[in-house]
Amino acid sequence: MSVLRVRGVVLPEREERTFWLDGDRLRTGPAPGGDAELVVDGGFPLPGLVDVHTHPGTESVESPFDASVLRKHLLEHREAGVLLVRTPGTVARMPAWVDGDAELPRVRSAGRWLATPGRFFPGAGRDIAEDELPAAAVEEASASSGWCKVIGDWRWDEPAVPLDLLTEAVAAVHAAGGRVAVHCQSAEGARNAVLAGADSLEYGMHLDPGLLDRMAAQGTALVPTLAAFGANADAWYARERSARRGDWITGWEGMLANVCSAYEAGVTVLAGTDSFPCGTVAAEAAWLARAGMPADAALGAASWTARDWLGLPGLTEGAPADLVAYDTDPALDPGALAHPARIILRGRVAH
Repeated sequence: MSVLRVRGVVLPEREERTFWLDGDRLRTGPAPGGDAELVVDGGFPLPGLVDVHTHPGTESVESPFDASVLRKHLLEHREAGVLLVRTPGTVARMPAWVDGDAELPRVRSAGRWLATPGRFFPGAGRDIAEDELPAAAVEEASASSGWCKVIGDWRWDEPAVPLDLLTEAVAAVHAAGGRVAVHCQSAEGARNAVLAGADSLEYGMHLDPGLLDRMAAQGTALVPTLAAFGANADAWYARERSARRGDWITGWEGMLANVCSAYEAGVTVLAGTDSFPCGTVAAEAAWLARAGMPADAALGAASWTARDWLGLPGLTEGAPADLVAYDTDPALDPGALAHPARIILRGRVAH
């Protein structure tokens, strides 16, 4: 039986290395005897891509969660080289069979969206009273991959989840060993998420840049999903002037500025798509670069930085054998990121 080997200039280190595949693990020492098959021979291998904000399983809040749609979406991710996803909230909890399917990307789920009254599409998540939030947050984190997702605000002109309540929920989840993602699109919602100690801000629209140093110090990541917002930007600029239009444009332009400022302040900025079809994280990495992040940092936000943040190593001895390889350096040729030459998931060649 042939031993599968990988050789190339590994990113982000840009060092030429050779690995062999030991089941679903990477090994750097001498390969066992027998024939060796180079499944990657040259080029640029990097840790499997990551989408940290995707909602596979349904394409709208009106559609029921469907196992066949879930598998279709996850396969779309895999075919694009996305081998690890975080699902910050879904209509239903992630089925147990997902983790056991060797053909699918690894999944870090966050249970059902947690929505207090008036702060989400009715019935799309887990609707709870405000005083139920701390206990419900612990329940969802415990029933998933350790994450829960709180809808921290909703309408642009209505109050966000109160700071004291959100702080209590975050503290309860942290005490249980979990992590909290917070949806925030208003200045109050973003402020409360940061002050409450959330682990990630989803969107962060209207985020006060004065809070970036605090985010960096406490380890709060920013997941702006710029591509999803950017897809609608022209339509918003074309609308008749109104308070809502002005608020959206101010928030959008602030998001673009904050991405670069957040990176420079030491905040972990990550790539998430929040859109369909799945498997478009390369476009999000391009938006991060367009917003001012260095090319390597924007690429890392969709690969090694995101994997490290989710608790998985890069291409090192004993790491999961999840990698994508490119004929050209995707940091220097961003268009290449959407077209991997080789995809290896759990030690098996997927493409």
